[in-house]
Amino acid sequence: MVAQNFRFVVFGVLVLAIIAAIYFLFVVQDFVVNNLVWIVILVFFAFLVYKYDFILQLLDYQRAVIYRFGKVHRVGGPGWAWIWPIIERFDPVDLRVKTIDVPKQKVISKDGVELVVDAIVYLKVKKDNQSVVNSIIEVEDYIGAAQQFITASLRDVLGSMELSEVIANIEVINAKIKENLEQISKNWGVTIESIEIQSVEIPPIVLDAMHEQKAAVQQKLARMERALAQKAEIDAVKGAAAGLDDKALSYYYIKAIENMGNSKGSKVFFPAEFSKLAESFTNVTQGLRSGSAKSSKADYYKSLLKDYVDKSVKKAKGADKPVRKLKKKKK
Repeated sequence: MVAQNFRFVVFGVLVLAIIAAIYFLFVVQDFVVNNLVWIVILVFFAFLVYKYDFILQLLDYQRAVIYRFGKVHRVGGPGWAWIWPIIERFDPVDLRVKTIDVPKQKVISKDGVELVVDAIVYLKVKKDNQSVVNSIIEVEDYIGAAQQFITASLRDVLGSMELSEVIANIEVINAKIKENLEQISKNWGVTIESIEIQSVEIPPIVLDAMHEQKAAVQQKLARMERALAQKAEIDAVKGAAAGLDDKALSYYYIKAIENMGNSKGSKVFFPAEFSKLAESFTNVTQGLRSGSAKSSKADYYKSLLKDYVDKSVKKAKGADKPVRKLKKKKK
């Protein structure tokens, strides 16, 4: 901040002047006696240059609050600023955005879940002179003060919310904490650029329970959807079958048996009471007109059904006979 090169140049010139004065002290005593006052002033000025900063070189993002006799006198910068040694002093101010990484905080939510929250804050001092002065005289350390306030605000805001609310309202929490910090720092001469909660760590056991609950809900919804689909299918079949009489139903039943018998490698097993079904089917088809196409079709399926029943009965009787083992004749 101080113009170091200029300062050392001035100090070197003064040292050379003192050396020259000492030389004249031994060579020309009359000169020393006559100019003793000026020599003392020169030595004192060299001491002030070495001891104090009297020229400040401030960059574009730097300011200096300059005090005279302990009272704020002016704001210096950017560029060069003159400081009167002894009677004036200064405090530097940086106008760039400060990044404050708030240490991870353990917070207990309203429903008793311990969370680990990591947050970050972006703030900076305003460029007007009054804000520069306030950042020095209104707060001792605005960075540390903002960090401590964010820590307390996280515990206050998150402690009043349940875990589900915390997860779903991160942006709302950021806005709430920013609003609280702006209220307390309005006299600090700083502006809050942003407050961001970087992460919320949930205990693994709670996280696993949440996943299981979510999976259970999804499975429940899937079962409900499948049940609704089956109900719709049953209702559709029921509606279609409502318009069919006994004759039509018997026709479709025998047609299905025929298709099953025609398929390769398929076996059709008939129950013991199937002969009664054939007899009832015969009674149903007797009401059809003998000369019609429907009567001939019904007679065909009736004979087909009778053949299936006879074959099944013969197979059943053959299965009940004991199997005789053939003995091989000895040669």
